[in-house]
Amino acid sequence: MGLFSKLKAGLSKTRTSFASGVKSVLTLGRAVDETLLEELEESLLLADVGPHTTSELIEAVRGAKERLKTAEDVQAFLQKEIAERLHIGGTDLAKAEEGPTVVLVCGVNGSGKTTSIGKLTKFLSTQGHKVVLGAADTFRAAAVEQLTIWSERNDVDIVRQATGADPAAVTFDACQAGRARDADYVIIDTAGRLHTQDNLMAELGKIRRVAGKAIEGAPHEVLLVLDATTGQNAIRQAELFNKTAAVTGLFVSKLDGTAKGGAIIAIRDTLGVPVKFIGLGEQIDDIEPFDPDAFSAALFE
Repeated sequence: MGLFSKLKAGLSKTRTSFASGVKSVLTLGRAVDETLLEELEESLLLADVGPHTTSELIEAVRGAKERLKTAEDVQAFLQKEIAERLHIGGTDLAKAEEGPTVVLVCGVNGSGKTTSIGKLTKFLSTQGHKVVLGAADTFRAAAVEQLTIWSERNDVDIVRQATGADPAAVTFDACQAGRARDADYVIIDTAGRLHTQDNLMAELGKIRRVAGKAIEGAPHEVLLVLDATTGQNAIRQAELFNKTAAVTGLFVSKLDGTAKGGAIIAIRDTLGVPVKFIGLGEQIDDIEPFDPDAFSAALFE
């Protein structure tokens, strides 16, 4: 299946939401007037685009109203506007100038964090990169075992310690191992935590600092895994993780299982952090680098 076809299929529930709302307002030949804009605003809100982003999109349409003669013109304008917003900040995974690139992965329990690491590892390995995993989620034995299974499936090295070990120490060892083994990427799994758990959030900050001591400039990427099915609720999570861990990119998981994919637009706008990867299914290959143009086109397809 081609990339665009796979994306359309993965966004089927979100596209249905857009089709029943946004696209139903933008019917063929309809004039661009205030009634249309009011209905469009309501439809964007119902599509989980969020009040702030919806307001800005409507104002952008209103500002371009003189050259938007029909509803079809509005749709084309919206598609381009959404894509441009999602392009801001770039969507490529960071790469260190020399030595291993350290990617710190965080998120709440149940977000699909460790599975997303497995998918990212497969994606990078398929591109010919050497990956070392660091099992810094030492609070749960099951988490270490799950990451070990992913390391075996992807045939990559993993650095792990006993349950209850210092996560920062595991991070340091993984970074050192990545350097010694001439790895391209070191991916660190951290404990799934609620954004309201101050002690665990503080631990995340410590992990970040220790990574920087092990390898200059690390972590080069801090990916926050967000469950797409939570929609607008993901924004508050992301704000607090960003405050502690200085998030540089988002991995939006479970996009295939929700009609709330429009929240990606609101989350990107609110946080100012680009989406870098999306998860579109249960299989190890169900990961795609985020393409704003393809995403926006798929919404309106």
